[in-house]
Amino acid sequence: MPSGTPQSGVGRTIAGRYLLLNRLGSGAMGHVWRAHDQRLDCEVALKEVVFRNPVEAIEERAARVARARAEARHAAGLRGHPHVVTVHDVLEHEGLPWIVMEYVPGALDLRELVHRRGPLAPVECARIGLAVLDALTAGHERGVMHRDVKPANILLAPDRGGAPYARVLLTDYGISVQPDAGEPRYTLTSALVGTPGYLAPERATGGPPTAAADLFSLGCTLYFTVEGCGPFERDSQLAEITAVVLEEPRPPVRAGALGPLLSAVLVKDPALRITAADTAAALTAIAAPSRPVPVPGSRTRWARPHAPTETSHNPTTGGLTAPPAVPSPPKGQAHHRERAHLLRALLACALSLVLALGGVWYAVVHPSGGGAAKPYGDAVGLARPLKDGDCVVADWPGSPFQGGPPRLTVDPTCSERTPDGQVMALATSPSADEARQQGPDACEQRTQEVREKLADVRGYAIVPTRAGFEAAGRRTACLVLGAHGPVYGPLGGHRKPGMPFVDTADMQKRDCLDAPSLRVARLVSCTGTHDQQVLGFTRLGPDTTLAEAKSLSDAACARDVPPKDYGFDPSRYEAASWTGTSAWLSGTHLVVCTVRKQNGGTMGKDEP
Repeated sequence: MPSGTPQSGVGRTIAGRYLLLNRLGSGAMGHVWRAHDQRLDCEVALKEVVFRNPVEAIEERAARVARARAEARHAAGLRGHPHVVTVHDVLEHEGLPWIVMEYVPGALDLRELVHRRGPLAPVECARIGLAVLDALTAGHERGVMHRDVKPANILLAPDRGGAPYARVLLTDYGISVQPDAGEPRYTLTSALVGTPGYLAPERATGGPPTAAADLFSLGCTLYFTVEGCGPFERDSQLAEITAVVLEEPRPPVRAGALGPLLSAVLVKDPALRITAADTAAALTAIAAPSRPVPVPGSRTRWARPHAPTETSHNPTTGGLTAPPAVPSPPKGQAHHRERAHLLRALLACALSLVLALGGVWYAVVHPSGGGAAKPYGDAVGLARPLKDGDCVVADWPGSPFQGGPPRLTVDPTCSERTPDGQVMALATSPSADEARQQGPDACEQRTQEVREKLADVRGYAIVPTRAGFEAAGRRTACLVLGAHGPVYGPLGGHRKPGMPFVDTADMQKRDCLDAPSLRVARLVSCTGTHDQQVLGFTRLGPDTTLAEAKSLSDAACARDVPPKDYGFDPSRYEAASWTGTSAWLSGTHLVVCTVRKQNGGTMGKDEP
């Protein structure tokens, strides 16, 4: 049975041990599956080498098999690194290698995240860049060049506390190489190694793989992350390669503090390109300007004795220059300052003790009189606990999803105040401490299904305070909120058949729609007749206006979310789309992609 056929999928057991559960994704080398390790009773990811052309030359087959083995070897050498997907084993099944890797639940690659949610903030880009740079540097120290750094090879996943996208993992060492190890180059002579638009110019012109080339690719990746498109993005791969070699990157418009670094890392000449150490210092200053230290896992050699408070681009060298170090004070003056700091610290401790004792005294002498504590504290501001299905309006104290929790108000109509999101689950905990430790992770799991069906949302856990734990019913409220704006109505199972969509923000994958006109869509049951079914989402370019989108979105959906990939016969069905005002107000430019019959007829429950 040829590898890659539908029969080679779900339910197949590999090497008598790994039961394939579902396909996670596909790439140039083959498929990646979620599998159950029947021996250790745990889930793993398996990479399968696929030969789509059964008459591939023997040399090509041998090269791809060797590349798979090389990937396993190189990635295994970085085993245990916090920002590299762990490789457990490489095995052979029916004459082909399978790579057994760490399964990362809830992971989303960076390319897909940006397509779903739009460009990320410079601070978040810097955090991701630091983690990827740390992984690359670890490989470079072993002499391993990645050679294919791009958004699709960077995974973002929840951490142990349930914070979404907190883990950053570099994956796919499938075309990596150790130039100094004398190992074969497992690449066809006619093939260009890497991804057009993310290649360093010296690699595009046939130069050797180097750490500087990986750094250039990382710069292209960061540019995509903060701008929403690649610096050399063109209509064809040939045009992208030409742009990489001959043209300057298009000027960024969203990069902010990241702009000077992007200019320095995208310098054409690798000899003038900024170094990894200076890149790390610059990213650190952006990610944590008040405390410029490397992210966990970073090499301590990246830290500097006097971390710069600001950086500026040096156009003559392509690097970043830091301001001059502040001179040390005279010895006597330094001693005087140390005594002053000590005195202030003692006074602060004494004052803290007085205030703490005063608080205890006040609580004893002036009891609360039995009034119930606010379930989630003064910051959230609610006087009663949230219930499943409550629609909320969120007023963030700063940037959304950063810092403290939002101040919430409940919208009982779930429409009149244009809700920002909805309570989709409640997670019960035995104690306030366990709610704080485990509540976010429980919410991440319970809202994952509905979040994956929507184009632009994020999960958020509203955890009760210790004082309000009982008032909250011992439950953490699991919210799903619009990532860049309101959701305009109820979500998931809280929606009712016949409900009209005010906007596309709450349309979900596999929704069935009654569409009596080009401007009206209602949610209907898929067991009855319907006009369209939602398949997924795509994103139009940042310069596309809403008026232009209405004429371009059908073609974009046919290209990016083709109905044939979902089992719809292309001779009978065609792609359709819906555009909403919210996607243009937020700048995400997300489009809902649907399928409909070419003859305009209705669809039924027997559809794919």
